[in-house]
Amino acid sequence: MTTDPLYDLSPIFNQIPLTPISSDESEDWLHPVLEIFRPHPAPQPVKKSRLYLVPSVFDDEFDPDCAPEPTSAQDLPDLVKWSTNFARNILEIYAGRRSPTQLSQQFHHHIFNELIKKSGSEKQVGRIRKLHISEPLDGICETTVTVRYGNRLRALIFRFEGVDRRWLCTALTLL
Repeated sequence: MTTDPLYDLSPIFNQIPLTPISSDESEDWLHPVLEIFRPHPAPQPVKKSRLYLVPSVFDDEFDPDCAPEPTSAQDLPDLVKWSTNFARNILEIYAGRRSPTQLSQQFHHHIFNELIKKSGSEKQVGRIRKLHISEPLDGICETTVTVRYGNRLRALIFRFEGVDRRWLCTALTLL
């Protein structure tokens, strides 16, 4: 406290509370001239998809050092080319025009054994009409191929998993 009465009665500006008029942050920039000076929001970095794949093992037991390792789709061959060639080869195997052993490295051994049983079961090689590729997770590809056998349409369905730096077929069905 001072002895000067004018000083004691003067307002203190630092203690005046300022209340915001609006909670909308962009309201200050609504004037057309100010709009050109509005700061642009910083671009959000694109997050890479995380690898969630746990390879299918079909109850096989592995030594932890030799267990299959999941591989990201970025480190694997192009899916469209791979799936198209794979479907063409499978249709030739079903027609008995190609030996299944040529593709043995592209299959899990349980699926390969099923393919050997079905080899030569069709009278002709089917013609690929459409190819639908889905990637539910990084390193997994589920493909449906529409195949024409004469007047009949069938579906060839297979699933690839990225394992040990290659695509490995872990499911195969011809409907």
